[in-house]
Amino acid sequence: MPSCVWRLSLGFGVDVGFTGRLGAMYTGTAIMIYVLVLSVASQAAACLTLGLVKPWGERVPRWIPWLGGRRIPPLAVIIPASLGALAVVALCAAVTLASKGPLGNPDFPHGTAGVVMDVCYAPLLAWGPLVVVLTVAYARRRAGRVA
Repeated sequence: MPSCVWRLSLGFGVDVGFTGRLGAMYTGTAIMIYVLVLSVASQAAACLTLGLVKPWGERVPRWIPWLGGRRIPPLAVIIPASLGALAVVALCAAVTLASKGPLGNPDFPHGTAGVVMDVCYAPLLAWGPLVVVLTVAYARRRAGRVA
């Protein structure tokens, strides 16, 4: 959620600290639409993550027409959850490398703006590994075995 709020601030024209080429690129209608779509997609993915720990991740809720009450095949959850977790880990690693360290882009926020961005994105760094843990627990629970 914090990264979503930070992104939406950027999309709605708040100066979040980008300078140079990135500062010019991250303005206007296109970036606003992009961050809106990205924010909705990331929040939807976060909500779907709850399916790894809630009953509706094992059975389709009864209120859904034609499918309600049916058992969800475990691989239909495990495969997308695993791919999503790997994508989040890879994306976080790529953005961290692009923004920090000797290879970091100097147009990324620095100083207070950089700290605010880092604080907002820090929880996202844990999301991928935590989804891996939840996916393994889901797979074990659905397989009926405890290792």
